[in-house]
Amino acid sequence: MTRPSDITESFVILIEKHLDDLTNSKEETMFEIEKFAELLCIHPTHLSNTIKQVTGETPCGIYQMKILETAKKLLSDENLAIKEIAYILSYDPSQFTKWFKRFTGETPKSYRRSIAEKI
Repeated sequence: MTRPSDITESFVILIEKHLDDLTNSKEETMFEIEKFAELLCIHPTHLSNTIKQVTGETPCGIYQMKILETAKKLLSDENLAIKEIAYILSYDPSQFTKWFKRFTGETPKSYRRSIAEKI
């Protein structure tokens, strides 16, 4: 494996661990990309350039997709209120709805409803 691939793999692992920590109340706030670069002991610009070179995506793009995966997983738990999910992911509830809709084309509530209909 090459160093750029190692950095990319480590970045994704850190994102997944951080999101897991958020959902399990081990962490309270969402990390910025700079924090991931710090944890990897590299400059944020180097992280950005490396991720873009290896994947064709920006670090923010990868992070957003991982957050979206986590949001969808949390929305499948009907015991969690949508506003709780927003807070877990460090969003204001109205911003979470706008963000979710921008990526999926539907609101968290309609996404949750569509999951329930499939079951």
